[in-house]
Amino acid sequence: HARRVWSSGNGEEHSGQLLSAPGRLLSRVAPIHAQCRHPLRRHCAHPITNTVEIMQRLFAIIAAALLLSGCGYNDFQRLDEQSKAAWSEVLNQYQRRADLVPNIVATVKGEANFEQETLTKVIEARAKATSIQVTPETLNNPEAFNKFQQAQGELSGALSRLMVVAERYPQLQANQAFRDLRVTLEGTENRITVARNRYIQSVQDYNVLARSFPTNLTAMVFSYTAKPSFTVQNEAEISTPPKVDFSNPAPAVKP
Repeated sequence: HARRVWSSGNGEEHSGQLLSAPGRLLSRVAPIHAQCRHPLRRHCAHPITNTVEIMQRLFAIIAAALLLSGCGYNDFQRLDEQSKAAWSEVLNQYQRRADLVPNIVATVKGEANFEQETLTKVIEARAKATSIQVTPETLNNPEAFNKFQQAQGELSGALSRLMVVAERYPQLQANQAFRDLRVTLEGTENRITVARNRYIQSVQDYNVLARSFPTNLTAMVFSYTAKPSFTVQNEAEISTPPKVDFSNPAPAVKP
């Protein structure tokens, strides 16, 4: 390297190594770099590095959101809320029917000779149906759901038998209060049917999504299981074909 000679004010000469332009630049940057490596001086981090890290995190969040959306996560949330709303309407109509039963029973009791066994079955069926506690977990518990459905089915059957028996009492049929209650009950039963059908449709849409590919992978990751639906109480009896016997033909009709 070239050496530089200079003189001080007292006439003495001094010599030293002459640095090139890059060398002088490194001699100035080195102390600053040493300070930036100190663990307590985080403010010296390069701004470009921070920007790259922020962009990487942002891209990761966007990619995760797109992945969840593409795998049906949002559809699961939407259909789950629809099924809950449909189930709430079913419960609302069941409660409406249960509230009618005491008035119907009180009106029928006015008939002196009315069958007490029929009234007792209606009262017991209503007590059983209203005693079952329904929670949001009921929708995901097939056993509890079937128990609730069975109790409501027993109440429906008891009320149907009550109305059939009431046909035998002309005085009861002439009672205006009973006729009004009967019309209200029939309307409530129709509303229950509509609400049940809507719930069945919402559950069907949810279960199809939970069992179809690739959304079934999302269902497995987030533990989305199939929801129970209403079934026919006497399904075994209905599915049994009727027996037809032609061995004993009917007698011929005389002209």
